This record gives sequence, C-alpha cells and structure tokens, in this order.
Amino acid sequence: MSRTATDERPFQEAAAFSMDGDAAIEQDWWVAFEDPSLNIAIERALNDNFSLEAARQRLLEARALARRQSATLWPSLDFLGGGERSERSGDGTSGDESFVELGVSAAYEVDLWGRLGALAEAEDLRAEAAEALLQTSALTLSAEVAVTWYRLAGAQAQKKVLAEQLETNRTVLELLEARFQRGQIRAADVLRQRQLIEATIEQLNDVAVRAVLLNQLLATLQGVAPQNLGHDVQAKLVALPPKPELGLPAELLQRRPDVRQAFMQIEAADAELAAAISARYPRINLSLSALTNDRGSGSIFESWVTRLAGEFALPLIDGGSRRADVSRREALLGERLAIYGETVLTAFREVENALAREYHQSIKVKQVETQLRLADETSNQLRNQYLNGVSDYIEVLDALREQQILGRELVAARQGLIEIRISLHRALAGGFLTTP
Repeated sequence: MSRTATDERPFQEAAAFSMDGDAAIEQDWWVAFEDPSLNIAIERALNDNFSLEAARQRLLEARALARRQSATLWPSLDFLGGGERSERSGDGTSGDESFVELGVSAAYEVDLWGRLGALAEAEDLRAEAAEALLQTSALTLSAEVAVTWYRLAGAQAQKKVLAEQLETNRTVLELLEARFQRGQIRAADVLRQRQLIEATIEQLNDVAVRAVLLNQLLATLQGVAPQNLGHDVQAKLVALPPKPELGLPAELLQRRPDVRQAFMQIEAADAELAAAISARYPRINLSLSALTNDRGSGSIFESWVTRLAGEFALPLIDGGSRRADVSRREALLGERLAIYGETVLTAFREVENALAREYHQSIKVKQVETQLRLADETSNQLRNQYLNGVSDYIEVLDALREQQILGRELVAARQGLIEIRISLHRALAGGFLTTP
C-alpha cells in the first residue's frame, strides 16, 4: 500500500530510459553537442540555480509529509511523568509530602476500511509527483541555459560577421574616395557608402548590447550575480549533432517527467477518493496505558495500574459533509484525468513540432547558404563592372547590402537550427533527472 517515494535518493541521481531495446537516451542530453563549455554552464546551473533549489526543497517537504502520514498506520507511544510536592505548617505540626507518577500511554486507530492506508498512499504519490516536477524544472533549466548559451554564441558570431563587413565597407569607402578625388565618380556614391558604414556600426552596437544582456541572463541562471561574473563568456556555434533516436510513443511517456507527474496526481486523487469513501464507515480507536506512582515510600515501580480502552465511532448525521467530500474528490479525479490527457497530447505535439521545425529549418539553412554564395558572386561582378565604368553604384550598393544581410541571416539560421534541436531534446525529456 505504501510507496517508496519517501526513500532518500542521492543528490543529482541520474537515470536513462530505454528507447529501442539496446539503444538508450543519453542521460545528460547536452553532451551530444560536444561543447565542454556548455557542459560546465549547465552543471553550474543545476547545482546553484535558486529556482531549482526551491523545487528541491519542495520535494523534501513532500517526502516529509509522506513520512508523517505513513506514521498514522502505526501505534503512537508516549511517556507520561508528573510530580507534586506540598508542605504543611501553622497548626503545631509540620511536614512535607511528595507525589511522583510515571507511565506510558499508547493509542492506535484500527484501519478497518483502509482510510489511513489510502491517505498514506496519496501522500507518497504526491511526493513522487513532486519528484517528477523537480525533474521537469531541471530539464527546463538545462534547456534554457543551452538556448541562452547558443543565442550568446550567435550574438558573438554576428559581432564577428559585422566587424568583417565593417572592415569591407571601409575598404570600399577608401576606394570610392580615391576615385572621387580623381573625379571619376559622384559625391553621392561616397555618401551612400558612408551611410552603409554608419548603419553597420549601429547594428554592431545592437548586437553588442544583446551579447551583454545574454551574458547577464546566463549568470542569473547559474545563480551568480551578473556583476560578479567577472568576464564575458566566449561561446561558439557548433555543428548540429546527429538526431537522437525517437523510440516508441509509450517510451516517450515514460521519459517525460511532466507526464509522470500528471499520472501520479491521478493516482493520488484516486487514493484520496478511497479515503473519503472510507471516512463514512465506522472507526475503532484503541488505547493502552500503564501508570505507577509513589507517595514518598520509595516503591514507585512496585504497583502498576494498567488500562485498556476501545472506542467505536459511527458517523450518523453530518449534514452531508462526508458525501460532499466524496463528490469533490470524484470531481478532482476527473480534473486530473483531463489534465493528464492534455499533458500527453502536448508531449506528442512538442516532439512533432520540433521534428517539423528542424526539417524546414535545415532546408532554410541550405537555401540561405546558396543565396549567400550567389550574392557573393553578384557583388563581386557588379563591383568589377562599376570600377570599369559599366554599372551604376546603386546596383553595387544594393548587392553589397544583400550580401551582408544574407551573411547575418546565415548565422541566425544556424543558431535557430541549434535551438530547435534543443527543443527536440527537451520534448524527448533527455532521460535525465536531478533529485536530492
């Protein structure tokens, strides 16, 4: 009847769930990216994040409540002790008298209909649900750190691309100014190029601000004050690792901690319904006490008084309170069933969404790569034609802008592909858990 949810588990316990026989999901899903710096960032967050620590403490609280409720299945035993001392004077006689009483008292409720057992089981199941919630929080945190990490990597890559583009634009400006001084081009061409440089500087500043904010967010996720970070984190975009095995739908439900939490909530509600039904039946309470006393004779343990008592309670009239409680528990069970169904559908939808998004994002990356290659060729040809006096500078400028926009879009597309892969790992639940 009692579950094992109250057993203490080691800090950061890990488990892998089978996917397709011999294969298994990596318990720490982020290691698939082969990024040691990311591994360190996520491990720090799992150890020091305050929100995750709060979830750990809620789990410990739930386990303590489960142990407390399980204790009602056993008799309670109390030690009793008391004493009194009195003095007499004023009537020609004097003296004192002492009284000491010791004993033990035991009480026990006979669990005729399983009410206490059902309540204990409900608390055990709630503790298991709290453990699954902690796993969900840890999984969410690891994914959030990974997303922040690669957004930071994307921002830093954008800074590098923009710096290279700025250098290119300045080199072009020098050529234009030289041709302008020789009277070969119009002043408007020089002004347009200077405008492009200023626009590139503005974009570089925006990306720099975004990188600073992402650094601060990463520090907060790791439980560190942003001002104490000490340095800017250097992150890099990595090649996309092989796609994880998906396994069977039933295995997905076993891995997803939010699905397990919803299922445990159903079982807890069912146990509480059973307890509410049992509360309408008679109860039997037993008590046993053994007392001894001494009034100054020094024979405190020579005489004992033992008392055994039983109490029978049968609910008769309660104004419908117990019946209403049963109805409430039935409604709660129905609610938990609906939540479980929605959670299962969400789990499947998240996996399917991640797969569809990754497929189309992969196509987008290839398309942007092709466009960038063609834009490079177009820009080079138009620039040569312009220098030879064949084409207008507006065409050169448009081609240069398009080339640079595509260069930045390629970085963003590659970063987006990594984020989608992270969402796929999160949807598959990664097969890892973190508990006290």
